[in-house]
Amino acid sequence: MLKRLRMTEYSIRQLSAEFGVTSRTIRHYEELGLLAPSRRGQTRIYSPADRTRLKLILRGRRVGLSLEEAKDIINMYDPDHDNRDQLHKTIAAIRRRREQLLEQQRELELMLEQMDEVEQGCLDSLAQRQPKKRSTKRKPVEE
Repeated sequence: MLKRLRMTEYSIRQLSAEFGVTSRTIRHYEELGLLAPSRRGQTRIYSPADRTRLKLILRGRRVGLSLEEAKDIINMYDPDHDNRDQLHKTIAAIRRRREQLLEQQRELELMLEQMDEVEQGCLDSLAQRQPKKRSTKRKPVEE
């Protein structure tokens, strides 16, 4: 049975359920140094800061950032400063990813056009090779 944690603490199960990720994913992020829960015996206790970091990691992943990029950006956060460098780095990473996606989109559009051409060629070839239908009328028998 899951013990109730204080409102400022979260279990791995609670974070898993809230963010729709597996506990294995959260443990993986911990192994990479992205999250640093405290421990109570064998139980991991996640703080509100860990929850926020997880939220930012997942947001970064959704926009195509690598875990390393997300980690670098998150680690730049400093509540005592205006975080302009962090914001500029985030914008640069998003723009790089957008350009990659646009290039992939162009490649996919070209591939689809080529597929259409090949498919049409096959259909045209099949249409030319259709056996001619024989007339169902019988020739009169000559005597």
